[in-house]
Amino acid sequence: MTMLQRLRADHAPSLLAFERENRDYFAASVPDRGDGYFAGFDAHLAELLAEQAAGRLHFHVVTDASGAVLGRVNLVDVEDGSAELGYRMAERATGQGLATSAVRELCGLARASYGLRVLRARTTLDNPGSRAVLARTGFVPDGEISLDGRPGLRFARVLDDGEDGGDGA
Repeated sequence: MTMLQRLRADHAPSLLAFERENRDYFAASVPDRGDGYFAGFDAHLAELLAEQAAGRLHFHVVTDASGAVLGRVNLVDVEDGSAELGYRMAERATGQGLATSAVRELCGLARASYGLRVLRARTTLDNPGSRAVLARTGFVPDGEISLDGRPGLRFARVLDDGEDGGDGA
């Protein structure tokens, strides 16, 4: 059984292990975080938790029954009722519907708990898994973009008052 949890300081060891174990996998589809991210992980996490406490972002982890982090689902650039959605799942957790489930759940939280009305997301054209997650959770293409020199798409999703996080499928 997996759980979506708001990021807390005690997630640090499992989160760092998740990022290290999946670094090469993530770098194949998104820019690498760089060695500095790992060297300064504790300080970086403390900064993010302070920003979360101030309401400027909302970070979440997807954990398994043992508490191991299987993924991250985040809302950043929170402002004027909108935010940017970002997510990543461990290589071993892909293809199981976990990203779709977590994004769907976060859409509900974004409306009900964080008062957001619009979410935005971006992905590269060569990331069909991410595009599929966005489509299954009600995001629609909203323009072409370039992400680190790679062609991509921008997506948007309007959140309704009775938010269920997607198409119900």
